[in-house]
Amino acid sequence: MSETSAGSCCSVGGNATVDAAGRKDLLAPSATDVAVCVVMGGSIAKSDAEAAGLYRDHEGERYYFCCAGCAPKFDADPGKYVTAA
Repeated sequence: MSETSAGSCCSVGGNATVDAAGRKDLLAPSATDVAVCVVMGGSIAKSDAEAAGLYRDHEGERYYFCCAGCAPKFDADPGKYVTAA
């Protein structure tokens, strides 16, 4: 139902909740379920990221990624992305 795409480096998981006609998308993730990728800044539903393995736990915090390309970048230098978050 959402006709606008938002967010990620690979166009996965936008956070648009209103379609072009102004109707609320009842299937869109809630604001508390949306995470921002610490690598590229895209958004993704936390539940989708966890189901796809697009997250890492680092020093007691969970970090989410918008696409599979972001995880290896984070793994290579987590400190770079954690300080930017």
